Amino acid sequence: MTKILEIINANTHYGSIHAVKNINLHINTGEIVTLLGSNGAGKTTTLHTISGLQKASSGEILFKGLPIQNLPAHKITARGLAQSPEGRQIFANLSIKENLEMGAYLRKDKAGIREDFDYIYSLFPKLKDRENQLAQTLSGGEQQMLAIARAFMSRPELLVLDEPSLGIAPILVSTIFKAIKEINQRGMSILLVEQNAYLALNISHRAYVLTNGEITLQGKARDILENPEIKKAYLGH
Repeated sequence: MTKILEIINANTHYGSIHAVKNINLHINTGEIVTLLGSNGAGKTTTLHTISGLQKASSGEILFKGLPIQNLPAHKITARGLAQSPEGRQIFANLSIKENLEMGAYLRKDKAGIREDFDYIYSLFPKLKDRENQLAQTLSGGEQQMLAIARAFMSRPELLVLDEPSLGIAPILVSTIFKAIKEINQRGMSILLVEQNAYLALNISHRAYVLTNGEITLQGKARDILENPEIKKAYLGH
């Protein structure tokens, strides 16, 4: 299997705080991998370190076999890695259509962009119905759909999703997870940080568990789902 992403002994500091400690993880091409952990475990810091929003203090991050740990975020995006951030961070004063166009701003393939618009609208019909509406008028769940769709529009090879179900009505959560699974079945690799461990592990191939900035458990998603400690910590069993 080809590794699309590999993190080797990565450390990240915020000032004197050692937020990520000697992390080693990888994602094979075509996989969904979930990163689990409680609040403050270092999940978002790990994602920011991968996408260039936070610089690793040491270690190596390889994307498609090439080191990216010293690249600025926009150059990492241009190489084929897109992140849908926690809190969505859509462009509130732009329409849905304009948000999606912003996602595709690095692309020149007009026919491909049109094709992806059609695909996104088939995944999320609510966005098509309101494509000229300002993004700020959408519900939380609809904004989350838009954030994922905007990241998809850059046609990344690795899509990074930070807490896609956070603060969203349960009925829309299932729509979003179905869409994540379908996007992956088209061949896109996905790294998922998600508080809903049950849903995340059910669509993932493998998973890692972060505790206080360190990976304390890793394995096949179904094995982690059956792990008694994980059931107790994340699934309320």
